[in-house]
Amino acid sequence: MRIVLLGPPGVGKGTHGDELAKKLGIPKISTGDIFREEVKKDSELGRQVKSYLDRGELVPDEIVIQVLKERISKPDCQKGFILDGFPRTLKQAEELEKITKIDKVINFVASEETIIDRISNRLTCKKCGAIYNLKFIPPKVPGKCDICGGELYQREDQKPEVVRERLRVYKEETQPLIDFYRKKGILLDLNAEGSKEEVSARLFKLVGL
Repeated sequence: MRIVLLGPPGVGKGTHGDELAKKLGIPKISTGDIFREEVKKDSELGRQVKSYLDRGELVPDEIVIQVLKERISKPDCQKGFILDGFPRTLKQAEELEKITKIDKVINFVASEETIIDRISNRLTCKKCGAIYNLKFIPPKVPGKCDICGGELYQREDQKPEVVRERLRVYKEETQPLIDFYRKKGILLDLNAEGSKEEVSARLFKLVGL
């Protein structure tokens, strides 16, 4: 099964995508993770990606598609995969169509208040990058990472006013994408409000598990 996860930042795509991947026995692919990996390895691709990120620019579609094409051709993707964070635009969705067929698109839906509440309660570890949520996954010791003991902080892009702007941009960019997949008859809306367990149960039901 080849699945795309859609939804604004902070809606829980990453967490639930990991669970779904485990349950289906297929990899969850995040372009962000691949980029971070390549930058860390200091590969040619990593250096290219870093030059865009350092300038605060988006990585061009042709590079993203190339990276994705390579990743989904690996043996662990034979039975399918879950894409998280891609496609983001209609153009990317059209390019994706050329390299693979998508079976289901899960659109995570939650109110702006819920998302702002979730993101502004997020803390990130300065050392290892682990993410906590003061409401749902609080650290055992306030301000300290459970994994490495590093200091936890709130990123600039997790402040309420910044989150509102990110949501506005997301809606603007992604509406045509939602319409595109809805017309194809493969878009499934997922109510992402409520506890992690409630959302997981709805998600599994939606994909027929």
